[in-house]
Amino acid sequence: MRTPAPGSLPTAFLIAATFALASPSASAEPVLAKGMPNAVWRKLMPATSPSPRAGGASAYDAVGQTIVLFGGYDVATYLDETWTFDGATWTQQHPATSPSPRAGAVMTFDAAANCVILFGGFDGSYLGDTWIWNGATSEWTAADPITSPPAATLPMGFRDPQNGHAMLFGGYSGMFYQGGTWRWTGTDWSELHPEVTPNAKGAGIAALDPVLHEAVLYGGLAGVNPFGTWRWDGLDWTRAFPPVEPPLTYYSSAAFDYRFGGVLLFGGAAGGPDLNDLWAWNGVSWRQLNTGRTPAGRESFAMAYHELSGVTVIFGGQNGTKLLNDTWVLSPR
Repeated sequence: MRTPAPGSLPTAFLIAATFALASPSASAEPVLAKGMPNAVWRKLMPATSPSPRAGGASAYDAVGQTIVLFGGYDVATYLDETWTFDGATWTQQHPATSPSPRAGAVMTFDAAANCVILFGGFDGSYLGDTWIWNGATSEWTAADPITSPPAATLPMGFRDPQNGHAMLFGGYSGMFYQGGTWRWTGTDWSELHPEVTPNAKGAGIAALDPVLHEAVLYGGLAGVNPFGTWRWDGLDWTRAFPPVEPPLTYYSSAAFDYRFGGVLLFGGAAGGPDLNDLWAWNGVSWRQLNTGRTPAGRESFAMAYHELSGVTVIFGGQNGTKLLNDTWVLSPR
């Protein structure tokens, strides 16, 4: 199993990892999803697209009804561009103010405050600032919270199933993996202290399942034991022990898709060539979905469900040392 190599993204952006050799609950043979439709990927050819990049942050903005993409890294520099995707077309936005250039930030829609929250990332230093995207005005505003999570890259962001606020877990601070669970209150960050918590880690996936009223967290990199599927019910974390799990992945992405009725996980790195398999979490187990034509394997890419169009979208990322700027949408078949 490989650990991230300095050739793929800026060295300090990457997280050095040590972990066990095999997941105790991983199946050697993939089990295809039962009770879920097969899936088909379709490549779009929009007239305008962001340039090739890895490590951009993305989230669906229910106010503007677009997927918002911010930042990333294009080999030469960190980026501070803001792009929106309406289900068919990418449009670069030009807000009056903007977060500084960065990669590895986390972005989550806050349903209670009706805005997108961006936190952290890396620009040569580890960042701990918070920004708010207003989909009605297409403008960024710097937040001024009294309390903030530690400056970190690659925390996992998700929405709280109880109140809809943006949340984050973990990340990497340059010295330590983080293990804190944080909730945005609308004006401030509040650290929660659940009785049970996953091990400190970063670069995993997290997403809310609004049907099951829980968030799921999986994979990532850690100093000790990144394995396991974890569920957040708004009050506490619970370790799930499904009969099947995907390969241990990091730099992968996830989104909840209503048509499949579950959280979908795509791609990522897992110790060899970048992956392009698609997995679904149904609240009980992970199942691999059948797909036809499939995007190239990739890591550090954007993924979000475009609610208005009803499609899961992926954009860009990195395949080996090659940066990508292709756009794909997923549909049942």
